[in-house]
Amino acid sequence: MDVTTHFVVLPLWLSGLLLVGGTTLVATFGPMLVRRYVALERLSTNNEVAGAKFQTLGTIYAVLLAFAVITVWEKFHDAEAAVTQEAGAVTALYRLSRSLDPDARARVQGELARYLRIVVADDWPAMARGKRSRDATGALSGIYDAVLADEPSNSRGEAVLAAMLDQLDQVTQARRTRLSLASGIVPGAVWLVLFVGAVLTVVFTFFFGTANLRAQTWMTAMLTLMLAMSLLIVMLLDHPFAGDVRVTAEALERVLEDFGGGPPSGSGAR
Repeated sequence: MDVTTHFVVLPLWLSGLLLVGGTTLVATFGPMLVRRYVALERLSTNNEVAGAKFQTLGTIYAVLLAFAVITVWEKFHDAEAAVTQEAGAVTALYRLSRSLDPDARARVQGELARYLRIVVADDWPAMARGKRSRDATGALSGIYDAVLADEPSNSRGEAVLAAMLDQLDQVTQARRTRLSLASGIVPGAVWLVLFVGAVLTVVFTFFFGTANLRAQTWMTAMLTLMLAMSLLIVMLLDHPFAGDVRVTAEALERVLEDFGGGPPSGSGAR
């Protein structure tokens, strides 16, 4: 589990207080500290040059931050789509299994219900930690075994088997997608650039010289607040199955209820 995952699993109010509130509070002392050691006259003489450089720095960082936000938002949407696809494919498998003989139907439907219970109870908590459940992997293999155990005796049975294998392949692909997204997609090097860029952008404002120090402090605080909130959004969306802002297992739970298995106990899904 990386540093951002540790941060995301905290309650939203606490992570927001630490990142947004804490950094904003610290940043407000920056202009006061600089003004204590550097005279206003020396700072104000560089305002024109500093303003041009700050515009360039701010533009570069804004583009990088916007790219990060858009990327993680798209991946968050992909995680939601993967769960929906998985739920739809499991439902299709359940309905296709009705054409099997009673024994084969009972085996397939039993393995499907078992898979859903384990996914919600084990896979989701594991994904919140950036990991995966081996029990869920075994349950998925159990579905394959149950489906392949049926030997069709006519062309209709062969068509049903092919359709079931196609839906089972979609379940596998959807699970693989959500597992790959669970640990986050933003590389550590990009996180380093995002945080260092935010610090440089905020610190740059300390060296502007304005006659009204209180106004400069407020402007620095508002800039820090906006940057911290943006970084918090990137963190939350980068881990779509962890924290308070996450993709839940509700779609799979509803499928299980439709099967008559009821909601899995201790799932904790919202």
